[in-house]
Amino acid sequence: MNDKEILLETRNLKKSFNKLDVLKGINTKIYAGDVIAVIGPSGCGKSTFLRCLNLLETPTAGEIVLEGEYVFKNERSYLHQRVKELKEVKKAAQKSGEAFDESILENAEAEYRTLKAQEREIEKKIDKNINQHRQKIGMVFQQFNLFPHLTVLQNITLGPVKLKKLPNAEAEEKALKLLKKIGLEDKANVYPSTLSGGQKQRIAIVRALAMEPDIMLFDEPTSALDPEMVGEVLDLMRDLAKDGMTMVVVTHEMGFAREVGDRVLFMADGKIAESGTPKDIFEHPQCARLQDFLAKVL
Repeated sequence: MNDKEILLETRNLKKSFNKLDVLKGINTKIYAGDVIAVIGPSGCGKSTFLRCLNLLETPTAGEIVLEGEYVFKNERSYLHQRVKELKEVKKAAQKSGEAFDESILENAEAEYRTLKAQEREIEKKIDKNINQHRQKIGMVFQQFNLFPHLTVLQNITLGPVKLKKLPNAEAEEKALKLLKKIGLEDKANVYPSTLSGGQKQRIAIVRALAMEPDIMLFDEPTSALDPEMVGEVLDLMRDLAKDGMTMVVVTHEMGFAREVGDRVLFMADGKIAESGTPKDIFEHPQCARLQDFLAKVL
């Protein structure tokens, strides 16, 4: 039994793009201080899962609960679909002269109306607090996404000043402390174009940390780096883990997942096919998909 606080939880989380189902019901709990490594083949929904967690992508259905509060809830869309299907069944029954139990449709419609009203009240609260929720979740992308026209210092202080309303002097003081911690304080007044890939990614991580998030999400943070620069980024992430930062990391770095992860999620076909400790996943894989994946990447 885990006695840690649940920071983030997903329940039956789904995401579709038109008729393509990318996430097919993700259920997981992320505990305070845990490092969750998410692995799996390309195209299995790993990055979409992360983008749904901080609502860069709006899920199609399911629930996301952050620190005990809903940040997304929509189960009515599938009840609505159920009502539509029952109406089609009723129509076909009337056409063929077969019996149809009206109470089944009536109960489904009543359940849909009730849930719709409940979820709309929740959505009003979510919409009001959405920016506060997002500030609690930091995100680091594959491609750094630093603003090229701003200096390193300006990149880091932009969020705290604009969103958290920190005075410039206070934001700069905190930013310089973070830069010193990663050994890049001498880069404060330069532009991103003068930095190496590894430096850019470390700056991107510091920029996210400057917002003082409760959870950090990393979307393949080393995939765009030259091999010799991967180590410096992973070292920073190891330091964050030692400091107790809660992290969810989509990664192809199996060594990092094995060494630093408290839990590993293996995704395949839009689902969590298997989860467990690094020892469970890498030494005793159970499902055939995971066994095949590890045979190819290790």
